[in-house]
Amino acid sequence: MMDDTRNMVQLRGTAVSEPILSHENHGQSFYRFPFAVQRLSGQFDTLHVIVPEEQLEDRRPLEGRRLEIRGQLRSFNNKSGQGSRLVISVFAHALEPSDNGDDLNNIRLRGVICKPPVLRRTPLGRCISDMMLAVNRRYGRADYLPCIAWGQVAMLTGRMEVGTPLALEGRVQSRIYTKVIDGVPTERTAFEVSVMHLLEDEEENS
Repeated sequence: MMDDTRNMVQLRGTAVSEPILSHENHGQSFYRFPFAVQRLSGQFDTLHVIVPEEQLEDRRPLEGRRLEIRGQLRSFNNKSGQGSRLVISVFAHALEPSDNGDDLNNIRLRGVICKPPVLRRTPLGRCISDMMLAVNRRYGRADYLPCIAWGQVAMLTGRMEVGTPLALEGRVQSRIYTKVIDGVPTERTAFEVSVMHLLEDEEENS
């Protein structure tokens, strides 16, 4: 039987700008910066990265630098009333220079379905499944991560019930959408996990 949680992200791309202070916790400072990762299609996903201050030692300036990042995908419930209610970011456990290699965007998650999946079809008839995965963290906390699957994977996940364990591999993507606020169309960015395939026990341990 597989463990109840897993959250591993590996990215290779380019820092878009210099880190700015995000927050402080237990006397430790954390910084955030946007990080661009190119898809095979040529489009870019621009992701929010949170990094502890000690990881930035001897790394600045960051803007325009190629980096490899290993960490976890985290969620935060934004109660300020401004912006998205669920804030998704990559928490960097390791941040290293990367002069060689193509852009990389890989995530492995294992958790449980925590909301009923929504199975729908595109105008061209392709299946899409939207789901929310709860991934346990230490100290009794959990990250709630929106995921999207296509085709046969969508058909499988779209029928899953709340509480079903799920292990998957995919990539973290950004998506721009328009929301009307007080009658004014406003561009916003959503972050989600695009599911490539589901993992069996032996694949997870590889």
